[in-house]
Formats: sequence, structure tokens, C-alpha cells
Amino acid sequence: MSFVLAAFAASDANSRGRRYPETAPAYRSEYQRDRDRIVHCGAFRRLEYKTQVFVNHEGDLFRTRLTHSIEVAQIGRSIARTLNLNEDLTEAIALAHDLGHTPFGHSGQDALNACMQNHGGFEHNLQSLRAVDILEERYAEFPGLNLTFETREGILKHCSLKNAAELGEVGRRFIEKTQPNLEAQVANLADEVAYNNHDVDDGLRSGFISVEQLRDVRLFGTQYAEVMRRHPDIPERVRIHEIVRRMINYLVVDLVDNSRRLLAEAGAESIEDVRHAGRPLIGFSDPVRAESLELKRFLREQLYNHYRVRRMTRKAEVVVSDLFGVFMDDPRMLPPQYLDKLRAAQDDKAARARVVADYIAGMTDRYAIREHKRLHDPSELT
Repeated sequence: MSFVLAAFAASDANSRGRRYPETAPAYRSEYQRDRDRIVHCGAFRRLEYKTQVFVNHEGDLFRTRLTHSIEVAQIGRSIARTLNLNEDLTEAIALAHDLGHTPFGHSGQDALNACMQNHGGFEHNLQSLRAVDILEERYAEFPGLNLTFETREGILKHCSLKNAAELGEVGRRFIEKTQPNLEAQVANLADEVAYNNHDVDDGLRSGFISVEQLRDVRLFGTQYAEVMRRHPDIPERVRIHEIVRRMINYLVVDLVDNSRRLLAEAGAESIEDVRHAGRPLIGFSDPVRAESLELKRFLREQLYNHYRVRRMTRKAEVVVSDLFGVFMDDPRMLPPQYLDKLRAAQDDKAARARVVADYIAGMTDRYAIREHKRLHDPSELT
């Protein structure tokens, strides 16, 4: 089946290129090259052992950052294809969006941000860009992965004005209040669709939330009633999968229909029209946005604040904070590959703290637990 990109989609022809010029790829598009570099990098592989909600060692069936990223990419590609946007760019952004995430999910990020408060702070979104721009060391001719501008701007979903001013062209839109490419907007909302609905699945699997509680949440309750009407006798596990599948489909269909309306109203005819539209042109209708927010509130109150999740969250905070304190007190305890970066930092405490944060942010859940034990348990070999 032939596939023609919409005029407002990103393409090789209208790309702003790479920070370090390269010869065009022979048999791939520029965005396919971005995707391939992301899939082959070390930060992507480590996502397999970074938590989504449940810490990695709590069970093999719960989602990790890796499975989450793949699910975001699948949802994003489906939306992009339907809207005649660039699937490869959407996929590249989706696969890279969590590369800078700390171990232990949001609790790890919050703990590392608290440690970095006097040194510029820490935000996983900015760290994802830092990973692809600087930290990945794989190529002889440039640092990082040298991704296209469009992939990099999609990775950088949020940014303070202070940080934006230091990032050059990729941070300019936060200062000028323009919009990112549509593929970035799709990946952002595909992320929301994926984690809300799949956290429902993992939450039910864990037993921390129940079907009875969720039936009062409109987005779940409507699909529950429909599944019970059509398939009253299917096993509970199949019923939950069917409900979650229908929830995702419901959200995606609304997102596509409403985005088509927004694009038509804006009269967008180019990627520059998208950037200067004054608002995102990919989005849910108001009623469905309200349903999605209701589900998000439910998950925050009933799942993310469940006492057992909070206990693990507290342990994660202790591990991250302890590791940061140890390495700041004596940076020479860092692995040898970080010594050159420490020497470059010299007496700059903020620069030293950033090296320590890079090391901790790159850890998997189980590596962080093991490193903490090695540094604090006298019986452990170092």
C-alpha cells in the first residue's frame, strides 16, 4: 500500500538536520537512522531493568521502561500512520523518551532532583536529551548519537526557561512559545495512553487496586459494562485484557478524530504552520480528556499512593540519596570511566554533582540496589 506524508508532517526534506553533519544514509531515511541508533545504544538496553511502577525484582510480568517504550512506539505509529505523519520519527521519539529515567521510576527521579537542588536540579526529560547528545559514547566522529533536530525536540517535552536558554536551537521553542512537530505531539500523548492504561493492568495484576474500584471510573466502567454484555463468561484475566484493549482503542480513535478537526481548523499546510499554531494540534476532545484525567487521578490516589508502593518508594529514595551522598563525599569511589569527567570538573561542585547524577541516573534498579549494598554492607566485596 502506498503511503504519502501529509504536507505538515516531518520529512528528510524539511529536517533541520544534525548537530554534526553526516552523509545521508544509503537505504534508510534520516529518522530510521535515528531509531536504529536509539535501539542499539546502551541506555535503551538498560530500560529493561528500570521500573515503571513496580521495582524490577518484584515480578517478571510487570512492565518495565523498555516494554513501556515499545508500547508507546506501537500506539504512536498507529496514530501517525492514520494522520499521514512520519511513523519513523514518531517511533524514534517514543523509543527515546525515557532514556534518561533514573532507577525506581518517579521516586528515583524525585530523590535525585532533591539531591541536585543546589546544583541545577534533575529532570528525566532533560536527562534523556543529555543521554543522546553527550553520554552515549559510540561513534568516532561525534559525541552522543547525533540525532536529528526533530527527534531531539520530541525527546525534550518539558524544559525550564533557564535550561532552554542553555540548550540553543532545540530549547528555543520554550522561550518563543512555539510548538514541536506533530510527531512529537503524537508521541507525547501515546505515552499518556500507554502508561495510564497499562498501569491499570499492572495494578490489577498486583492486587493493589480492584475491578470494583475501577468500575466507578468512567473510562474503565464504560468498557467493563460493554465487555460484560458481550462476553459474560470469559475468564477474569481475559476480561481485564479486553477492557484495557478497548480503553486504548477508545482513546486513540478520539485522539485521531479530534486531531483531524484541530488540524483542519488551524489550516496547517506545513511543519512551520504547526510550530506557529499557538497550541498543540494533536489532542483529545474535551469529554475524553476529562475521562482520561479522572483515570489519572484514580491511579495516583489508589495505586501510586498504595502503602506497599509507598514503602518501596521510600526504600528507593534512601538508595538514591545514599549513593549520591557517598559519591559526592568521595568522587574517587566512582568507576574509572568517570575519572576524566571528574578531572574536567576540577573544583566546580555543580559539575561534579552532574557527573554523579549521570552515573546514578544510568543505573538499573537492580544495579542501584547492588551498588548500595556494596558500599554500605561490610560483608560485601567491592
